[in-house]
Amino acid sequence: MTFRACLIRTALALTFAFPAAALAQTVTDGDTLKLAGMTYRLWGIDAPETKQVCADGWPTGIEATKYIRELISNREVACEARTIDRYGRTVALCRADGADIGAAMVSAGMAWAFVRYSRDYVSQETEAKAARLGVHAHQCEKAWDYRARVRGDR
Repeated sequence: MTFRACLIRTALALTFAFPAAALAQTVTDGDTLKLAGMTYRLWGIDAPETKQVCADGWPTGIEATKYIRELISNREVACEARTIDRYGRTVALCRADGADIGAAMVSAGMAWAFVRYSRDYVSQETEAKAARLGVHAHQCEKAWDYRARVRGDR
Protein backbone atom coordinates (compact mmCIF):
# COMPACT_ATOMS: atom_id res chain seq x y z
CA MET A 1 0.00 0.00 0.00
CA THR A 2 1.33 3.43 -0.93
CA PHE A 3 1.88 6.20 1.59
CA ARG A 4 -0.96 8.22 0.03
CA ALA A 5 -3.34 5.27 0.27
CA CYS A 6 -2.42 4.85 3.96
CA LEU A 7 -3.11 8.54 4.60
CA ILE A 8 -6.50 8.34 2.91
CA ARG A 9 -7.44 5.18 4.80
CA THR A 10 -6.38 6.76 8.11
CA ALA A 11 -8.33 9.96 7.39
CA LEU A 12 -11.48 7.98 6.59
CA ALA A 13 -11.08 5.85 9.70
CA LEU A 14 -10.71 8.93 11.88
CA THR A 15 -13.70 10.60 10.22
CA PHE A 16 -15.91 7.66 11.09
CA ALA A 17 -14.41 7.04 14.53
CA PHE A 18 -14.82 10.45 16.13
CA PRO A 19 -17.87 12.68 15.80
CA ALA A 20 -17.03 16.26 14.91
CA ALA A 21 -18.42 18.90 17.26
CA ALA A 22 -18.31 22.66 17.05
CA LEU A 23 -20.27 25.80 17.78
CA ALA A 24 -19.20 27.52 14.55
CA GLN A 25 -20.85 25.99 11.53
CA THR A 26 -22.18 26.97 8.13
CA VAL A 27 -25.48 25.94 6.58
CA THR A 28 -25.19 25.17 2.88
CA ASP A 29 -28.86 24.29 2.41
CA GLY A 30 -31.64 22.43 4.22
CA ASP A 31 -29.73 19.17 4.48
CA THR A 32 -26.06 20.13 4.28
CA LEU A 33 -23.78 21.61 6.95
CA LYS A 34 -20.14 22.59 7.09
CA LEU A 35 -18.61 21.90 10.46
CA ALA A 36 -14.96 22.03 11.50
CA GLY A 37 -13.86 22.15 7.86
CA MET A 38 -15.97 19.14 6.79
CA THR A 39 -19.13 19.11 4.69
CA TYR A 40 -21.89 16.86 6.04
CA ARG A 41 -25.02 15.75 4.21
CA LEU A 42 -27.67 14.93 6.80
CA TRP A 43 -28.46 11.24 7.13
CA GLY A 44 -31.91 9.97 6.16
CA ILE A 45 -33.52 13.20 4.95
CA ASP A 46 -33.90 15.15 1.73
CA ALA A 47 -34.68 18.85 2.07
CA PRO A 48 -35.92 21.12 -0.72
CA GLU A 49 -33.28 22.61 -2.97
CA THR A 50 -32.43 26.23 -2.13
CA LYS A 51 -34.04 27.61 -5.31
CA GLN A 52 -37.05 25.29 -5.09
CA VAL A 53 -40.46 26.98 -4.90
CA CYS A 54 -43.73 25.11 -4.41
CA ALA A 55 -46.55 25.32 -6.96
CA ASP A 56 -48.41 27.74 -4.67
CA GLY A 57 -45.37 30.07 -4.59
CA TRP A 58 -44.07 29.15 -1.12
CA PRO A 59 -40.22 29.41 -1.20
CA THR A 60 -39.65 25.99 0.33
CA GLY A 61 -35.89 25.84 -0.25
CA ILE A 62 -35.28 29.19 1.41
CA GLU A 63 -37.60 28.29 4.30
CA ALA A 64 -35.87 24.94 4.89
CA THR A 65 -32.46 26.63 4.90
CA LYS A 66 -33.67 29.28 7.35
CA TYR A 67 -35.17 26.62 9.60
CA ILE A 68 -31.99 24.55 9.87
CA ARG A 69 -30.05 27.73 10.63
CA GLU A 70 -32.43 28.37 13.54
CA LEU A 71 -32.05 24.76 14.73
CA ILE A 72 -28.28 25.02 15.04
CA SER A 73 -27.90 28.67 16.03
CA ASN A 74 -25.77 29.04 19.19
CA ARG A 75 -25.82 25.29 19.76
CA GLU A 76 -23.05 22.74 19.79
CA VAL A 77 -23.39 20.62 16.67
CA ALA A 78 -21.88 17.14 16.54
CA CYS A 79 -21.91 14.94 13.44
CA GLU A 80 -21.33 11.20 13.38
CA ALA A 81 -20.41 9.92 9.93
CA ARG A 82 -22.52 7.09 8.55
CA THR A 83 -21.30 6.74 4.96
CA ILE A 84 -19.91 8.61 1.94
CA ASP A 85 -22.35 9.47 -0.84
CA ARG A 86 -21.76 9.21 -4.58
CA TYR A 87 -20.58 12.84 -4.64
CA GLY A 88 -17.90 12.19 -2.01
CA ARG A 89 -19.78 13.97 0.79
CA THR A 90 -19.84 12.53 4.28
CA VAL A 91 -23.39 11.55 5.17
CA ALA A 92 -23.85 11.92 8.91
CA LEU A 93 -26.26 11.89 11.79
CA CYS A 94 -25.92 15.40 13.18
CA ARG A 95 -27.21 16.68 16.50
CA ALA A 96 -27.59 20.20 17.90
CA ASP A 97 -27.16 20.13 21.68
CA GLY A 98 -28.01 16.42 21.48
CA ALA A 99 -31.19 16.79 19.40
CA ASP A 100 -31.30 14.99 16.04
CA ILE A 101 -31.33 17.71 13.35
CA GLY A 102 -32.72 15.40 10.65
CA ALA A 103 -35.62 14.35 12.88
CA ALA A 104 -36.36 17.99 13.67
CA MET A 105 -36.33 18.97 9.98
CA VAL A 106 -38.73 16.18 9.00
CA SER A 107 -40.96 16.75 12.06
CA ALA A 108 -41.36 20.41 11.08
CA GLY A 109 -42.16 19.53 7.47
CA MET A 110 -38.95 21.15 6.27
CA ALA A 111 -37.61 17.92 4.73
CA TRP A 112 -38.81 14.51 3.64
CA ALA A 113 -37.71 11.15 5.01
CA PHE A 114 -35.28 9.90 2.35
CA VAL A 115 -36.60 6.34 2.33
CA ARG A 116 -34.38 5.39 -0.58
CA TYR A 117 -31.53 5.33 1.94
CA SER A 118 -33.15 5.13 5.39
CA ARG A 119 -36.49 4.61 7.07
CA ASP A 120 -35.37 6.38 10.25
CA TYR A 121 -37.70 9.38 9.90
CA VAL A 122 -40.84 7.84 8.41
CA SER A 123 -42.89 8.32 11.59
CA GLN A 124 -41.86 11.99 11.81
CA GLU A 125 -42.95 12.52 8.20
CA THR A 126 -46.29 10.80 8.82
CA GLU A 127 -46.95 13.14 11.75
CA ALA A 128 -45.87 16.25 9.79
CA LYS A 129 -48.17 15.26 6.89
CA ALA A 130 -51.10 14.74 9.26
CA ALA A 131 -50.49 18.16 10.82
CA ARG A 132 -49.97 19.75 7.35
CA LEU A 133 -46.64 21.27 8.35
CA GLY A 134 -44.12 22.90 6.02
CA VAL A 135 -43.92 21.17 2.64
CA HIS A 136 -47.08 19.22 3.48
CA ALA A 137 -49.12 22.44 3.78
CA HIS A 138 -48.16 23.54 0.27
CA GLN A 139 -48.10 22.01 -3.17
CA CYS A 140 -44.43 21.03 -2.94
CA GLU A 141 -42.65 18.69 -5.28
CA LYS A 142 -40.39 16.25 -3.46
CA ALA A 143 -36.75 17.31 -3.65
CA TRP A 144 -35.64 14.21 -5.61
CA ASP A 145 -38.41 14.76 -8.18
CA TYR A 146 -37.52 18.44 -8.44
CA ARG A 147 -33.84 17.63 -9.10
CA ALA A 148 -34.78 15.03 -11.73
CA ARG A 149 -37.09 17.51 -13.47
CA VAL A 150 -34.48 20.30 -13.43
CA ARG A 151 -31.85 17.88 -14.81
CA GLY A 152 -34.34 16.78 -17.48
CA ASP A 153 -34.50 13.16 -16.27
CA ARG A 154 -38.30 13.17 -16.33
